[in-house]
Amino acid sequence: MSERGIIARHAGTVLAGQLATMAFGITDTIVAGRYSQQALAALSVGSAVYITVFVALIGVLQALLPIWAELHGAQRHAEVGRSVRQALYLAGLAGVAGVFGLLFPNALLQATEVPPALQEDVRHYLAVLALALPPALLFRLYSTLNQSLGHPQLVTWLQLASLAVKVPLTVWFAFGGAGLPAMGAVGCAWATVAVNYLFLAIAAWMVRTSPIYGPYAVWRRPEPPHWRTIAEFARLGVPAGLAIMVEVTSFTLMSLFIARQGTLAAAAHQVAANLAAVMYMVPLSIAIATSARVSYWLGAGEAKKARASIRTGFRIGLALAVAMGCVMMLAREGLASLYSADRQVAALATGLLAWVAVYHFGDAMQALCVFVLRSYRVTVAPLVAYCVLLWGVGVVGGYQLAYRGLGAWPALHSPSAFWIGSSFGLAVLAIVCR
Repeated sequence: MSERGIIARHAGTVLAGQLATMAFGITDTIVAGRYSQQALAALSVGSAVYITVFVALIGVLQALLPIWAELHGAQRHAEVGRSVRQALYLAGLAGVAGVFGLLFPNALLQATEVPPALQEDVRHYLAVLALALPPALLFRLYSTLNQSLGHPQLVTWLQLASLAVKVPLTVWFAFGGAGLPAMGAVGCAWATVAVNYLFLAIAAWMVRTSPIYGPYAVWRRPEPPHWRTIAEFARLGVPAGLAIMVEVTSFTLMSLFIARQGTLAAAAHQVAANLAAVMYMVPLSIAIATSARVSYWLGAGEAKKARASIRTGFRIGLALAVAMGCVMMLAREGLASLYSADRQVAALATGLLAWVAVYHFGDAMQALCVFVLRSYRVTVAPLVAYCVLLWGVGVVGGYQLAYRGLGAWPALHSPSAFWIGSSFGLAVLAIVCR
């Protein structure tokens, strides 16, 4: 099979799994939107906080992909197993930090002036999701291992099958029935807890019993922490995780600052943010597949083939980014109506989705650039660029345009101001990283 075919197949498999996982968020958004505007607004703010914590931490673990792919390319199978076992300590430390952040969100909610009427619902939502975080991180470790070994389909089938559990549980817990009270957004969180523990149990069983993992001897008694190895993980993973945290906190801060405009603005922004995240899964999958191939060839000592993989990945990513932006522009009204039965929410979201189409192109290009740079152990420079352009241009610029005006433009007092600022910041970021 050609390099293009390998990357496309790997990316398609990862994408199917990523979309299945994203369907969790889509399900939550639709169910909360049908439940009430208040529940959707609480979900918007709460999920923004959770995703900030979760994605930053999985960014640390996802950054291990090039390490394991290189070891796999060099045929150093036993070292893959030892490295995975050492990564369990890193995942444990990440889980402790994440749970603490979710249980104590008050300072963030108050600093960003989230309306008091929403804060109590958001705190309850995050407290439940704190239970879901540890198994989610461990499953991400399993997912990263499979991606690095070229077997993403094992994770994808599990993620697809889990929808059969997640969707009915979300509807049941949110709306109640059969003796269970209606819980709204908190019910969506409880459904996520149940599915994440099911994920983890099946993944552990797979590692223990599947012959695919036999050569790597992953399922052995963990060695004591080897701090030099863990420090190597941290040198690669922490800047990568911080970069992702900056990217996601730009979304989080958007949600929190928009929340002060009221539940209508927060609900419409949640629709736009959710669809932007779904679209991002396509370039993310291509970036993961490309990074895995680049790292594999580097481990095998084939630098020329690694560069060819980079070119192939970018061609695929560019073509799909343009196509998806055009589809979003044409279908935005129907998509907004699907998400919310509230006409006001759908109307405002339709306007925001036009900016999502523009936003996606820069988002796709920067994702590919950053993942390829990680294969070459370049992580600090992208972090600096993220801080300046996503926080400085996207969030600060969007805030100025929304509430104070920017140059000749008066204050818009609309969520669209933040999407305009972020779209511009991402476009510059894609150019800088390249």
